[in-house]
Amino acid sequence: SLSLRVTEIRPVGIGELLARIERLRRLLDAEGLFDPRLKRPIPFLPRGVGLITGRAGAAERDVVSVAQARWPAVHLEIRNTPVQGPTAVPAILRALAELDADADVDVIVIARGGGSVEDLLPFSDETLCRAVSSATTPVVSAIGHEPDHPLLDLVADVRAATPTDAAKRIVPD
Repeated sequence: SLSLRVTEIRPVGIGELLARIERLRRLLDAEGLFDPRLKRPIPFLPRGVGLITGRAGAAERDVVSVAQARWPAVHLEIRNTPVQGPTAVPAILRALAELDADADVDVIVIARGGGSVEDLLPFSDETLCRAVSSATTPVVSAIGHEPDHPLLDLVADVRAATPTDAAKRIVPD
């Protein structure tokens, strides 16, 4: 026979991460950062497309190849940054600010392939979400695969299911 007296139950590991993300989601939602009325339209024929992604990854290859196949004259401004780990958010923020200030960039895509919740954590960062919300250039979130939903998806002007989907949404065929 076994008897237990529980005095505290708390999430640890992945449960704690998910709880933190959920608290931030509720805060940003309450502030109106997910409001559909704030979403900027993607231009039909962008002069330039900014792409923030990891160096030589499948996400970059997918966006570039699909965009060029649909519209060979597309002009891509690519900024390679870390897409996971502690240096990812500051690097993505710098790239976002640089592309947002470029008058020739009409839409910015932030792309990364799939991964674990921990790998995708930078894309649920509060500072990044606020920077995307305050950007003047429309931003497309193309993070992970269909089931992945970082907070960036809710803040961005358009959520693409995959990097390939993002290229199809921003470049006419």
